[in-house]
Amino acid sequence: MQRRFTLKALAAATAVSTLGLASMAAHAADTIKVGVLHSLSGTMAISETVLKDTVLMAIDEINAKGGVLGKKLEPVVVDPASNWPLFAEKTKQLLGQDKVAVIFGCWTSVSRKSVLPVVEEMNGLLFYPVQYEGEELSKNVFYTGAAPNQQAIPAVDYLMSKDGGSAKRWVLLGTDYVYPRTTNKILRAYLKSKGVADKDIDEKYTPFGHSDYQTIVADIKKFAAGGKTAVVSTINGDSNVPFYKELGNAGLKAKDVPVVAFSVGEEELRGVDTKPLVGHLAAWNYFMSIKNPTNDAFIKQWAAYAKAKNIPGHKDKPLTNDPMEATYIGIHMWKQAVEKAKSTDVDKVIAAMAGQTFKAPSGIVSKMDEKNHHLHKSVFIGEIKADGQFNVVWKTPGPVKAKPWSPYIEGNDKKKDEPEKGAAVAKK
Repeated sequence: MQRRFTLKALAAATAVSTLGLASMAAHAADTIKVGVLHSLSGTMAISETVLKDTVLMAIDEINAKGGVLGKKLEPVVVDPASNWPLFAEKTKQLLGQDKVAVIFGCWTSVSRKSVLPVVEEMNGLLFYPVQYEGEELSKNVFYTGAAPNQQAIPAVDYLMSKDGGSAKRWVLLGTDYVYPRTTNKILRAYLKSKGVADKDIDEKYTPFGHSDYQTIVADIKKFAAGGKTAVVSTINGDSNVPFYKELGNAGLKAKDVPVVAFSVGEEELRGVDTKPLVGHLAAWNYFMSIKNPTNDAFIKQWAAYAKAKNIPGHKDKPLTNDPMEATYIGIHMWKQAVEKAKSTDVDKVIAAMAGQTFKAPSGIVSKMDEKNHHLHKSVFIGEIKADGQFNVVWKTPGPVKAKPWSPYIEGNDKKKDEPEKGAAVAKK
């Protein structure tokens, strides 16, 4: 009798625990995990933290409308802490341990280069939301930021034009890593093709987190004495704050020596007194100040989300910027591709991403190129205003197709405008 009772109790307990495991498994199967890979600490946190919040906002929005394929999206947030090898480790964790269907992340090209071999080897999927140097195509990456012909080249053209001040001499100033060096290699070749002599190009680099720009700004002032000069800045992260402060201290005004930046937007200017910087420029594919109903709705949505989630800085002064827009477009296009493929299978989603469109806050219908994994994007050049916003002074007539392989780098004319199956075409 006692034994029978014990066996019954044991059977009941086993059934309960099996039910428990089954319901846990069912719960896991009810969600689609999404990796969020952005630096929330270290030198790049100033730029990247807000992209993590943009992904979470878009996930909330998608979940409120019923999720994807009838399942809720479940974010898995990690902090690679501006540590480039750690980006690779966290990617292995997200794909191997957490089994995420997709990763939204990275800002610097060095972090993306760290992640690239991992997503290729493990056949993961990365959406990369920041302008970059090009010279790369991977079947496992979708690039929703600008290639050089969608940002750097148009900015230099503008500064050379009468409207942009007819610059004859150039300072190429950047943080010392792959994106600034490759972009400047392209720009140097482009400037030469326009007849600019080597002596009229000054190239300078500073390490990540650099904070003393006194000597560099003094050198720029001296160089500018030799003729109409413009500065092209590929400084990244929190170094932008001391650089712009020093420009203000030195009285280097935009009418004398305009600076065009490729990594400075509304968020980076938050910590700076922008009054001395009025008229300096940034080139992007989106500005918060662009007026259209889609952008109005995007800003309103972000402001409400920032307030509800008590996001530092943004709950009182919500700002949107270009990489936020690129992140937002990316996650919505991924959702559309999953629904088209009726699956989160990476290869099926990659195929379904070709030609996806989405109404972008910049005011265009943004399209993912059918072949080269890059978005077609409009280009805008904005002048810094006293309130830290931008006044758009120039724009392309419509969206520009990305050229991942710059025609100004030798040998690129032989490269295909689509990823080779199964591997990245370029690794550095």
